[in-house]
Amino acid sequence: MSCVKSEGIQTDKNPQGMDFNSSEIMTPRTPAMTPKELRNGGRVKTNAVAPKGVYLPNNNIQTPQMTSPEYVQLSTAAAITLGLMPGDMYNCSCTRCLNLLLTYPEGCRANCAYCGLARHREADRDYADRNFIRVDWPAVPMAQIADIVAKDGADSPFHRMCISMITHPRSDADTFTVLKTWTDRVDPDDIPISILSNPTTMTRDDVTKLRDMGSDIFTVSLDAATPEIFDKTRGKGVQSPHSWKKYWEILEDARDIFGPKKFGAHIIIGMGETEYEALHLVQKIVDMGGHSHMFCFFPEKGSLMDHLPATPRDQWRRVQLARYMIDYCGVRVDQMTFDEEGRVSDFGLPKPETEMIVDAGIAFRTSGCPGKFAEDISACDRPYGDSPVSDIASYPFQPEGAHLKKIRQQLNMEKPGETYVKGEEFEDL
Repeated sequence: MSCVKSEGIQTDKNPQGMDFNSSEIMTPRTPAMTPKELRNGGRVKTNAVAPKGVYLPNNNIQTPQMTSPEYVQLSTAAAITLGLMPGDMYNCSCTRCLNLLLTYPEGCRANCAYCGLARHREADRDYADRNFIRVDWPAVPMAQIADIVAKDGADSPFHRMCISMITHPRSDADTFTVLKTWTDRVDPDDIPISILSNPTTMTRDDVTKLRDMGSDIFTVSLDAATPEIFDKTRGKGVQSPHSWKKYWEILEDARDIFGPKKFGAHIIIGMGETEYEALHLVQKIVDMGGHSHMFCFFPEKGSLMDHLPATPRDQWRRVQLARYMIDYCGVRVDQMTFDEEGRVSDFGLPKPETEMIVDAGIAFRTSGCPGKFAEDISACDRPYGDSPVSDIASYPFQPEGAHLKKIRQQLNMEKPGETYVKGEEFEDL
């Protein structure tokens, strides 16, 4: 398997001709009613096929009845890095973060509009066959994963391991078990541990226990930048159980329990928020002592938002750059200037300093929990999780040469005499 392929180059404007996704156009479809016999993993549990080792998603066969904590799913990039799947990733050695996802026949009981794992897909695909952040997630026995990584210990290619919870009655208890399976074999000092939480089912005591068991960083997927968008895409608007208030409650618990720079929030850009709203949220998280991890909206196949435009690249680049300045350069959002549509029109630094940050390229790399290279270079590089290779949103590698020229063009910051030629970054492939 190779990620060097064309999947349709996204233009810098959405179909409405705007260089940002407005709240008016970013409206999810209404979820359809699932037949009773297919709810809660009905098809999988009725057939009761026992799992046998690694399961590679395939919607044409009967999905085995796999369940956490014995089984977890992991990203395609992580499976390649572990040697469980063949393949390679364009311009990067797969991934430095081992992303694990709890799994159950019933699947996630939430119904987030942008997510391929959402509950409304019960009639369409069994849970273990669903795509998530653009790729399949193989299911593997947790002990097998931990044993493979333990053989390398500190020499493992992974800089970090992350357990991603889902909305399920057993998710909290099983997260503790998965974590113990890992720490019994792998020293957290060798490979730090992150928790991508499910606040809806958690208590403050749960957050404390995860820290005491060896977790290093705790994150909350706000995803939506405003309460209104959250409710429309993750709450009552799509018959889902999440609430903005509960998510913030657990984020504040994480601040108190994990401490400065050891907690953060995920934010998806391009779901209808303005750049002003998104960057004020980034500033609020920084003022709390945390970091923001950003994702570019991509219309996930099978989701309630798969008919909507991906985030225009100029909007994405402006927010990427501004977020990096706030998180790592000491720039405050109130130093920045925004136009009447809420777009960043000035980044708050003299032009030469802004250009230096752009040319360094780190601002445009995937943002997430840090790895072993530097505080501002993420271990969680999620190769091509929010874009096709043909028009990269979050770079899992250091952008240089033609990639940087393309970024500067998207920011309207081309250097004198510089011209980006479409596709030139792939000329040597």
